[in-house]
Amino acid sequence: MQMRRTSKQGWVVLALLLGIFVAAMDNTIVATATGNIVAHLGGLEQIVWITAAYMLTEMAGMPIFGKLSDMYGRKRFFMFGIAAFLIGSILCGTAQNMTELAIYRAIQGIGGGALMPIAFTIIFDVVPPKEQGKFSGLFGAVFGMASIFGPLLGAYITQHWSWRIVFYINVPIGAVAFLLILFAYRESSRHGRQVIDWLGIFTLVPGVTALTFALELGGQTYPWASAPILAGFAVAAVLLALFLAVELRAKEPVVSLHLFRRRSFAVSNVAGILSGSAYIVAVVWVPIYVQGVRGGSPIDAGLYLLPMMVGSSASAAVAGRLASRAAYRTVLLPFALLFGFGIALLLGLREDTPTWRVLLDMAVVGVGIGPFFSVTGMAAMSDLDPHQRGAGSSTNSFVRELGMTVGIVIYGAIQKHAFAYQVAQAFRGVPQAGAFRHMDPRAIMSPQTRMHIPDFVLHKLVDALHQSIQATFFWDLIPCALTVAAVCAFGRSRFSPQAWAMAPVDEAVD
Repeated sequence: MQMRRTSKQGWVVLALLLGIFVAAMDNTIVATATGNIVAHLGGLEQIVWITAAYMLTEMAGMPIFGKLSDMYGRKRFFMFGIAAFLIGSILCGTAQNMTELAIYRAIQGIGGGALMPIAFTIIFDVVPPKEQGKFSGLFGAVFGMASIFGPLLGAYITQHWSWRIVFYINVPIGAVAFLLILFAYRESSRHGRQVIDWLGIFTLVPGVTALTFALELGGQTYPWASAPILAGFAVAAVLLALFLAVELRAKEPVVSLHLFRRRSFAVSNVAGILSGSAYIVAVVWVPIYVQGVRGGSPIDAGLYLLPMMVGSSASAAVAGRLASRAAYRTVLLPFALLFGFGIALLLGLREDTPTWRVLLDMAVVGVGIGPFFSVTGMAAMSDLDPHQRGAGSSTNSFVRELGMTVGIVIYGAIQKHAFAYQVAQAFRGVPQAGAFRHMDPRAIMSPQTRMHIPDFVLHKLVDALHQSIQATFFWDLIPCALTVAAVCAFGRSRFSPQAWAMAPVDEAVD
C-alpha cells in the first residue's frame, strides 16, 4: 500500500509540475512570437493586448480561485483551470485578427489564474511535512525553468514553424496534467460551503482591470499624464480602496488581510514582490542587450538566458531542502546578496564582452534568484491552517505577478527615457541623421533592419541602447537592496513540520 501511495503521489506531483510549467512559460514564450503575430494579423496598435488581456484575467482570478478552492476543494478548480487554459490556447491558435486573439488570451488567463496558486496549495496538502522543502524547491525550479526556457522555445518555434504552434504546444502537456490529476488525486472532504464575498470580487476585478490597463497603456499608447491613464489610475485607486474596506468587514473575504499579521506571510510577500520586480529586468533586458547591442538573433538571446535557467533551477531545489532545516533568513540572505551582486555584474557588460563572461554573470543572477521561487512560497504557507492555504498561496502568486508587471512598466519607462536622451545627445549637430532620432530601439534588434542603417548611425544607436540598458540595470539595484532588507525581517521564522503534521492531508490514491 505504501508503494502504491508513493507512486500515486508521484503522478499528482507530475500533474502539478506540468500545470505550473505551461502557465509560467506562457507569457515568455508568446513574447518572442509577438513580431510574427503582428506580421500575420496586423493591428500593431493593439499589440499591448496580447500580454495585457492574459495578465488581467490571470491576476484578477488568482485570489478568487484560491479562496474558492479553500471553500469547495482544490481538485475541481485545478481541473477547471487546465480546461480553460487549453480551450484558450486552442482558440488563440485559430485567431484571425488581434481582437479575437485578445479575447482568447483573456480566456487563457482565467485558466492561468486558477492553475498557479492552486498547484502550490495542493502540494502542501498532499506531501508529508518532512518533504515540504524538497517539493517546494522542485516547484520553484520548474517555475524558474519555465520563465527562462519560454523565450528560447518561442524563438525557435516562430523561426522554424509558425507562431500558432506556440499556443498549440500547450495542449498535449495540459491534457496529460488534466488526466493525471483526474485519476490520481483524491481530495479530502474537509472543505465546507461558505458565504462568497461577491462585493469583494466585484471591487477587486474591475480595480485590477483599471490598474493593468493604465500600466500597460501608459507611456506607449497614451502619455503617462494623459486623461485616459490618469483616469485609469484614479478608478483603480478608488476601487482597490473600497476592496480593502470590504475585505476588512467580510465574513469570508476573498483576500484574508489578517494573514498579513503573520510575520512569515507578510515578509514573504514583500520579498516576493521586490525580488520579482528585480528579476524581470534581467529576463527582459538581457535579450535586448544580446540582440540590440551584440547583434545576436532571438535564439542567441534565449541561449544567453540558459545559465540563469540552470542556476535558478538548481538553487531553488537546494534552498527548498535547506529551508526545512534552517531559518528562512539564514537560507535566503546569502542568495539575496548574490542576486544583487549578479545584477551589479550586468552593469559591466559591453558590446565586446566575452561570451563566457556574459554567461557567468547570468549564472550568478540565476543562482541568486532561484530560492525566491521556492522558499518565499514555502514561508508564506508555513503557519497557515489548511482552510487558509488556498487564499494564502493565491495571494502570494498575485503579489509576485503584480511585482513583475509593475517592474516591467517602471523599468521600461526608465529604459525608454534613457534611450531617448542618449539618442538626442548622440545626434546633436548631425542633421543628416535626423530620420533616425526617433527610431524605435526594437528596429536595431532585427538583423534585417540593421543592414539598412548607415554604419555611423547604427553605431550611435547601438551605443545609445547600451547606455539605456546600463541605466536600467543600475536602478534595478534598488529593489535588490530592498530584497535584502526584507529577508532580514524574517527574523528567526522557520518551517515547523509539527504544525503541518497536525493538519489532515489529501491522499494521492484512488
